[in-house]
Amino acid sequence: MRIRVVRARSMADAMRLLAAELGPEAVLLASRRVGEGYEVTGGVEPEPPDGPPEEPLPKEFLEEPLMPAFSPAQAPLPESFALPLPALSTAGPPLRGGAAEEAAAALAFHGVPGALRDRLLSGPLEAMLAATLRFGRLPPPEERPLLLAGPPGAGKTLTTVKLAARQVLSGATPPLIVDTDQQRPGAAAQLVGVAALLRAPLSHAASPAAALQAVALRPPGGVLIDTPGTDPFDPEQARALLALIQATRAHVALVLPAGLDSAEAADLARAFRALGATHMIPTRLDATRRMGGLLSAAAAASLVIAEAGAGNRLADGLLPLSPAWMAERLRRRTHAGPPGSTAAHQPAATAARNALFRAPATLPAGDFA
Repeated sequence: MRIRVVRARSMADAMRLLAAELGPEAVLLASRRVGEGYEVTGGVEPEPPDGPPEEPLPKEFLEEPLMPAFSPAQAPLPESFALPLPALSTAGPPLRGGAAEEAAAALAFHGVPGALRDRLLSGPLEAMLAATLRFGRLPPPEERPLLLAGPPGAGKTLTTVKLAARQVLSGATPPLIVDTDQQRPGAAAQLVGVAALLRAPLSHAASPAAALQAVALRPPGGVLIDTPGTDPFDPEQARALLALIQATRAHVALVLPAGLDSAEAADLARAFRALGATHMIPTRLDATRRMGGLLSAAAAASLVIAEAGAGNRLADGLLPLSPAWMAERLRRRTHAGPPGSTAAHQPAATAARNALFRAPATLPAGDFA
């Protein structure tokens, strides 16, 4: 879809400008008051090409394996991305007495499945989390594109703009945002508004070939790729995502709601791992009490637990996760106000956002999905 944002003193003038740019088939996606005028966002579906069909992706992209064959429990990760895992012998003696009972009750509350629960109870909780799961950082998008994948409604678009905003707030060059989600025009309109505020380049790619063309520009700020919600068990959807990953040669982070059933979360994680995911960004931590699904997904697919989303606003940012944070969160059995939470960082994040945008009211209305 082609997207345009226009401003005029009256709504009627803005609509006329939109029609002049996009034609009579233009669809109104969003509108708002700005100062003494109006801003409207519209889109139009491109016409089918008259010429021959688009050339297929280069053969080497389609035939090259997505990743070497791996054993999920032993897949190596670059040292710069994964925190070192302590040897099991350093995890400490098994828990006994009241400490063991407290930890067992906490893991049972969170719905941690039996085999994983027993493993985590074989020593001090923080040490066993570090020995059993992988915690680390997201791959920097400046080195290779970072593609965010996940089921519908997981929070991929919001996570994409949070990553872009953090990069801008750090003083770095804004990343190129590649929007490949052609299913939700409302999300495209939101991305247009946020990209303008961040002064970040934005490209809409309707196919893997178009995404490859955008990535090939190698912008200095790197590339973040937002994808449509994918059901990895649907062969057609899985093939479409796989073609996009192969074309762009991107690192893949799975964006997954933290509150899913443990078995469902594990199944989804394994399916996205098979498509190329190496990292995981759990979302909705601000609205999730039980963490069993998050732990099950990470353990089942050997994914690196990187950062987490908590809050549906740009200012909420992302929360770095660690074995210490996770152990404390499991013991508390609540999502309200942990140390290092989004709530604790929100004033600073809001101040930084306001300093950048100067006018917080200009943020696009509505929540991201």
